[in-house]
Amino acid sequence: MNTAPIRPARIAVDADGTPRSLDFGDVYHPREGALAQARHVFLAGNGLPARWRGRERFVVLETGFGLGNNFLAAWAAWRASVDACAKLVFIAIEAQPPTRETLAGMARDIELAPLAAELARQWPPLTWNLHRRVFEQGAVELLLAFGDVAAWLPQLDAEVDAFFLDGFAPALNPSMWDQRLFRALARMARPDATAATWTAARTVRDGLRGAGFEVRLAPGSGHKRDIVLARFAPRFSARQTPRRLAARPLAGGSAAEPIVIVGAGLAGCALAAALAGHGRHSLLLERRAAVATEGSGNAAGLLHGVVHAADSRHARFYRAAALAAQCAVQQAIETQGVPGCLAGLLRVDSRPEGRAGLQAVVRRLGLPEDYVRAVDAAEAGALAGVPLASAAWYFPQGGWVDPRRLAQSFLKRAGARAEFRPGAEVASLHREGAAWALRDGDGATLAESSAIVLANAGGAARLLGRPAWPIRIGRGQLTSWPIGPGQQGATLRIPVAGAGYVLPAIDGTLWFGASSQPGDEDPSLRDADQLENLARLASLLGGWPPVDRCRLGGRTGFRWASDDRLPVIGPVPALPTKSAGRRDQPRFAPREPGLFVFTGLGSRGIAASVLGAQILASAITGAPSPVEADLLDAVDPARFQVREFRRGAPMPTDAEADQPPVGPMAGSAGA
Repeated sequence: MNTAPIRPARIAVDADGTPRSLDFGDVYHPREGALAQARHVFLAGNGLPARWRGRERFVVLETGFGLGNNFLAAWAAWRASVDACAKLVFIAIEAQPPTRETLAGMARDIELAPLAAELARQWPPLTWNLHRRVFEQGAVELLLAFGDVAAWLPQLDAEVDAFFLDGFAPALNPSMWDQRLFRALARMARPDATAATWTAARTVRDGLRGAGFEVRLAPGSGHKRDIVLARFAPRFSARQTPRRLAARPLAGGSAAEPIVIVGAGLAGCALAAALAGHGRHSLLLERRAAVATEGSGNAAGLLHGVVHAADSRHARFYRAAALAAQCAVQQAIETQGVPGCLAGLLRVDSRPEGRAGLQAVVRRLGLPEDYVRAVDAAEAGALAGVPLASAAWYFPQGGWVDPRRLAQSFLKRAGARAEFRPGAEVASLHREGAAWALRDGDGATLAESSAIVLANAGGAARLLGRPAWPIRIGRGQLTSWPIGPGQQGATLRIPVAGAGYVLPAIDGTLWFGASSQPGDEDPSLRDADQLENLARLASLLGGWPPVDRCRLGGRTGFRWASDDRLPVIGPVPALPTKSAGRRDQPRFAPREPGLFVFTGLGSRGIAASVLGAQILASAITGAPSPVEADLLDAVDPARFQVREFRRGAPMPTDAEADQPPVGPMAGSAGA
């Protein structure tokens, strides 16, 4: 998916109060009012609220979010509904979104004003992403895709019940009504999905008919004589990808049956919270006595996005992950007292062009200042509270958090929908009929379920029989230094990262590092690594006075990471066979039904745990994905098979093809 800078909407307000796009020369809603149009065309035209009554989940897709009036009207109608759906998911695409200030300043119908204020408060940075926002304690979910509709529609992974086809007039904005758009809608439409739009243009009617919709004209309102309503009734049904089909039996399963999660680190606890948000129960099996005692056990971890000149999948995934995690971490800090601070983070960059080089990248990508800003050494030092020698990326919503306490907060948020079972060490995984069984070293069954998630770092590969995935352990040593007022570093206000990192003093202790040794499993603190970390500290802060090394402490931890530095998240691929179908894209790889993996989070575990949990919870429950399809491909465990296929790896032999995909798989688990 090729991204492009997001251009904020340029809006003028006519004398009668109607907002108008300066770029398209069209109004955002008729002069009769936004709420009147939303109710007549988009709600009544799709049979709402009657159609969502009693439903577990109802999904709406809008092709032009504009100022959010249709979303606000749907939200208000959901609030007022008798027996409303348990969860309303509203997906919307907008190429030129308003800024937060513009959105907040828009006049609204009195019924929508409080909801509009909450929408403005949660308005995301204008980056090319699928931004997830939740309201009503998670019962109303908004997925905002900022970018071109033609680029986004093929990337959405969702099953949709109702389409709001909105946008500026076809004559003024023809790309919004292209025939390919309607075919993309058909790919996502559930049986008997409906669509409604205010325009009765023939091209729109023909496009809907060509995509399998039954189309009819209906009376309009105000100055509109006719509107178009449609129902999806195709002659042929589109095939779902194996990735989505892997969870199909679970999506409609009993909410009482727990999803079993192996490992209660950040990943496992975040997943328990995400599943609870979908109304599902989970059982966490943890070999240790408490949560997050291994890779997630450091005193603090960093949280920030990534900037890459090509806006690669790696940069896009971790931008999405950072934006998702910032919401979750800030909530944990504010509501549960988790130690942390998201008041900004600096990532120094010593390229010779200095700030000018960084700023050129920001300008080319069109990244907004509330996501990242290029600063020179002087401004970086002023932000940090200590002198810095290099220009830096400043992430204003970045910062740090205690990962162990964050994991605990996720488990607390899951509440009664999550059961934590410590001291449960899984030794093997077995397929038994339609369910999976997890057994300990003595062969006793620890748990059985139709859905298992392996979130136990390197233990996941062992339980799967060590598939040929390039995921490796890495040792990292952090150094701690007791620091008092007036000492160098005591004035540090925000984390500084680069070739290593340093955190502001936590309870009188400065933490910095970290060394990195792939394949090294030595748990002891090493003096050579302490010296290496001191050198990193001096490099970050422009020098450091001699220290008494006897006062240095620290912690050694281990992380698992893939060779492409992206996590491994999704349904587990089955053994490829001759009848396996397409193998050129991860989404088409055959799967082990009900078996998922969540590992390889590497050095960005805080961000990856939050977004990864949302991805998996959506996959397991059949909900719309919170990221685009090519980012799902980027973290899919089947990507490793696809690479081998593209390199010309041979198809399996007849004997291999006849083998069962998974038999008893022995191994030990770790959190």
